[in-house]
Amino acid sequence: MNLNSKYFDAIRVKPDKDRTRKTDGPRCAWQGCEKPGTHPAPRGRNHEGEYFRFCINHVREYNKSYNYFSGMNDTELKQYQESAVTGHRPTWDMAQNGKGEKDRKTRAGPRNVTDPFVLLGGSEGPDSKNAGNRPIRNVERKSLTALNLDEMASGDEIKIRYKQLVKRHHPDANGGDRGSEDKLREIIQAYNYLKSAGFC
Repeated sequence: MNLNSKYFDAIRVKPDKDRTRKTDGPRCAWQGCEKPGTHPAPRGRNHEGEYFRFCINHVREYNKSYNYFSGMNDTELKQYQESAVTGHRPTWDMAQNGKGEKDRKTRAGPRNVTDPFVLLGGSEGPDSKNAGNRPIRNVERKSLTALNLDEMASGDEIKIRYKQLVKRHHPDANGGDRGSEDKLREIIQAYNYLKSAGFC
């Protein structure tokens, strides 16, 4: 085996000839430096996509003093931060196309949607649903009766009464007696129905 073969020479860690690629690129942009500019550095605000080319030592020096926001006052800085939320893209108000704030507030939302955060334009909170805004159906009346409540009960009253009745009728609270298990099942079903109907 010939160890001086050109094939062995090509795969050696340190070949005989220096095969490292010579950089024929631009020179370092630092004044007075003759080294190749192998490292890009951003030019700054309003020059996005444009770069200086520096050698490794001068790019480190440049990065220490680089400040994208230099020259901006507090108002411009605040506007930049606010527009950064949307990626500096234009946005429009939700009430465009001739529909103003008044139209948006008076527009009726879907009927069977629970709106606890009053997003659909209503002015009342979640507990006012039961205060006569809509007629109470038979199933809802039965569910309220199962919880020993009247038709004007608020959401908080329903939750409190549900917790009390579950504690009273649960077999664990009655020494393992399963005699009131049917009543417990009725209470749970009534509460789940009222919850799905938006009463609590």
